[in-house]
Amino acid sequence: MVFLKTDEEVELLRKSNDLLGMTYGELAKVIAPGVTTAQLDKIAHDFICDHGGVPACLGYEGYPATLCTSVNEQVVHGIPSKDVVLKEGDIISVDSCINLNGYISDSAYTFPVGEVSADVLKLLKTTKECLYLGIEQAVTGKRLGDLGYAIQSHAEQAGYSVCREYVGHGIGREMHEDPEVCNYGRRGNGIILKSGMTLAIEPMILMGRRNVLIEDDGWTARTCDRKPAAHYELSVCVRNGKADILSTFDYIQQVLGDRFI
Repeated sequence: MVFLKTDEEVELLRKSNDLLGMTYGELAKVIAPGVTTAQLDKIAHDFICDHGGVPACLGYEGYPATLCTSVNEQVVHGIPSKDVVLKEGDIISVDSCINLNGYISDSAYTFPVGEVSADVLKLLKTTKECLYLGIEQAVTGKRLGDLGYAIQSHAEQAGYSVCREYVGHGIGREMHEDPEVCNYGRRGNGIILKSGMTLAIEPMILMGRRNVLIEDDGWTARTCDRKPAAHYELSVCVRNGKADILSTFDYIQQVLGDRFI
């Protein structure tokens, strides 16, 4: 069942997403060679709790951390660890959710660690472009297939693949609500989008083939060919004419400045 949100609910979602954006801004200050993903997780956990939020990923279906930290060929759901030390030239996707006053925020950002290669930088930029092209389709009267097509066509024109095993979703009082928001599709297909639908749009784009597997921890998805993957996500509300973006990368941009992708 798809739940349409009231204006009051949308503003509560925006506040939750703002706190998540602030959390990512704190992480942007410290992501660098030599930092472990466990250190990032502790920073995020403490910041969220200190600001009245609840880390929504922690304990979700048994997930053991506040953040998902996916490095290089890891696509999504990488578990933070003291044994994972970031290196110059890595990329790390950070994905998390916060429960603030009963409403769940969700967004993701792929950070370069130091200087990354030109081909990896292109992957990051293209994936982020895919996100905003998808958001452009999140307007009243469009269909979910229009959104997926916009993401898929842009990624494939650049020579990349789209991960199909993991998709976006509705967002609200629950972390995962209907509908599923695929990053691939056909124009004119799928349910019609209505004002008040709130969606987490999250293209996961792979430099190589689209095949992925789950690592032995039961959570971490990585590319089968071990080529890099990128992941960007924002939560939005469908509106007439233009989507209302509820999440923000602004706090990341304030920290990174000219290094912001």
